[in-house]
Amino acid sequence: MFEEHVPLARYSYYKIGGPARYFYRPSTIEQLTEGVETAGRMGLPIFVLAGATNLLIHDQGFAGLVLKPELLGITRVGYALEVGAGVPMHDVLEFAAEHGLAGLEWAGGLPGTLGGAIRGNAGAFRGEIKDAVATVTSVATNEPYVNLRTRTASECEFGYRTSVFKGAARKEIIIGATLVLRPGDPALIREQMKEKITYRALRHPLEYPNIGSIFKNVDWRAVPLEHQELLRPHLKTDPFPVVPVAYLISQTGLRGVANGGVMISPKHPNFIVNVLNGRAAEVRGLIQLVKESVGEKFGIQLEEEVVSV
Repeated sequence: MFEEHVPLARYSYYKIGGPARYFYRPSTIEQLTEGVETAGRMGLPIFVLAGATNLLIHDQGFAGLVLKPELLGITRVGYALEVGAGVPMHDVLEFAAEHGLAGLEWAGGLPGTLGGAIRGNAGAFRGEIKDAVATVTSVATNEPYVNLRTRTASECEFGYRTSVFKGAARKEIIIGATLVLRPGDPALIREQMKEKITYRALRHPLEYPNIGSIFKNVDWRAVPLEHQELLRPHLKTDPFPVVPVAYLISQTGLRGVANGGVMISPKHPNFIVNVLNGRAAEVRGLIQLVKESVGEKFGIQLEEEVVSV
């Protein structure tokens, strides 16, 4: 039932990554649970591949089973949407706009799937996916039998670019969620979505393979006192006061610095872009360089937003 030695670079926004020893694309919950149980009998570690939009895949690939659930479908129930975890965010937004449901406009142009957005509590423009989540259903993979669990939004323990699922050490697979939105004008919803898409196109290096922001913006409370006067004018709300990492990196002079086939984007330095068949090890090298440089200049320890496997 599993494919073998599947190149993961073909599924990555980065176009980087070695092969999966085993690979499986379940399209139903029954197929998903069968895959999980089979992997358990084989003693295989499991990694769940969603949209791969903030994922750095190792050059040697993954020695276990890579699950890429293709759980699709969107159903409207009043002002709520019941959405499969594998539905691309673009499709969720289009469905909401078509039905005059507002609340997700901030996600215009956001890549990846709903499941990935929930796992990392994706956010932008003062909005976060947690603001729309009512419930999330997942499958536990670390038990002798498959166990479905549905959590309320508060039980998901959403935080800044994180959730209980991200902290579960890949032991749960999100299979779907209920989003609660509000009535709105379809034309206005689409206009606001288009504004976000245009902003991303102008500010982000979308012309090269990338996996989005490499580092989380810095909580203002973590900024050393001796640097606060300099950095205060650059504060923004995201959704609480933060210092943009892009500004910190730009002040270290690292814009445009390359390592092999990858480069710190001159357009937006919190992006590391794959300009010439780069490798994961080269990305890791630039990540370490940025951490050291920002740490030396500002006394700030940057936290990665990307996930490595």
